[in-house]
Amino acid sequence: MNKLRVFIGDLKASFWFIPIFIVVLAIIAAVILLYLDNIHHFQPEGIIQYVFTGSADSARSVLSTISGAMIGVAGTVFSITLVALTLASSQFGPRLLRNFMHERINQVVLGTYIATYVYCLIVLNSVKDNDSIHFIPVLSVFMAIATAIANIILLIIFIHHIAISIQADKVISDINDSLFKSFKTLFPEEEKEDDTITSIPNIDSIKHRYQHKTTVLAQKSGYLQLLDIETSLKTATEEQQLIVLNFKPGEYIVEGIEIGSIYFNGKLKDDAVENLQSIYAIGKVRTPMQDAEFSIHQMVEIAARALSPGINDPYTAMACIDNLTSTLCYLTKVNFPSRYRFDDEGELRVLTDVLTFEGMINAAFNKIRQYANGSPAVVIRLMDALNTVHKFARNKEQYSAVKKHAEMVLRLAENSFNEENDLADLKERSQLIIPQKK
Repeated sequence: MNKLRVFIGDLKASFWFIPIFIVVLAIIAAVILLYLDNIHHFQPEGIIQYVFTGSADSARSVLSTISGAMIGVAGTVFSITLVALTLASSQFGPRLLRNFMHERINQVVLGTYIATYVYCLIVLNSVKDNDSIHFIPVLSVFMAIATAIANIILLIIFIHHIAISIQADKVISDINDSLFKSFKTLFPEEEKEDDTITSIPNIDSIKHRYQHKTTVLAQKSGYLQLLDIETSLKTATEEQQLIVLNFKPGEYIVEGIEIGSIYFNGKLKDDAVENLQSIYAIGKVRTPMQDAEFSIHQMVEIAARALSPGINDPYTAMACIDNLTSTLCYLTKVNFPSRYRFDDEGELRVLTDVLTFEGMINAAFNKIRQYANGSPAVVIRLMDALNTVHKFARNKEQYSAVKKHAEMVLRLAENSFNEENDLADLKERSQLIIPQKK
């Protein structure tokens, strides 16, 4: 199941699946329309007679013109797409290529032009005008004309989309939307005011209840893309085991490293190790399916490139900080998954590594702070962001994480700011989180 989900995700981000699907639809449509033309023998009437005269020469001329134009435009569209991908890779980072390839309009436009070309070839081959056979597919030719007109409009929309999609603000906004979509799937529940914190179980004591332990090793190297914890919980409950999972989605796994262990009494099933290995989906690249930090790292990469000496674009970095702030404020209201998974009887069955609020704020602000050295405007905006997150914080862990980052930002300012007024401005903003001693 994990491999299937990864495969579907790769299909959505590919440049070949949607275009091929549209081409197949065009072939089916050509066959159906030719069949209708053959049965009903349509004649040019009404508005059709002003667009298409109905002669064999006219049909061949129209279809030849459309097919030649479509394959030419398809090449142009492909070239424009490659240029956009090259610009995106150099300006925003190679990890953002997946976002551009994932956009449906790019896939649909490429597929539509190629599909129209294939459609015209099939219909063109069916036109017959000799002594024995006289067949002119009026309906099919008219559909080709209508599709060509629609493709012209689609080309205008595509050019506008490409011009907008490579702008920094649009890229950041799209990543932020992807962030929220991913987080609302991974962390759907909002924290209630009356939630109580359960006691942390004694792991060593629980492990000693089991007589045997079997380690599970990784079968290959790569990034952990998906982890099916529910399946491991079901298996551990049925077999009365304790399963320990050592990695979370997004981490890199080296072949042969211990990815988990099984604690059990009695005899272990022959396929137990293989079943535990199957809940790990390991691939060559990181994906946003369960990796909540993936989109955050994309945003951070844009900010880091903007702060590099070669680009020196603090406004783009500040836009990234603003969007990351809204994400972190949302995360203050959700329940992060517990690393302890219990069965219906309250027995600990799965122990796993999970995401935390501190880990998320570290991923969002650590590298930006490090690259912001020498840019007071960005450092001050970073402190403003921490002030905003502090206002939304709800528990001790969140307050502690925000305070830790505010202290690091303040130390950075004290060591790098040359202007005393800038430092005084930042210290004033930090008083909400770090009250100044009098």
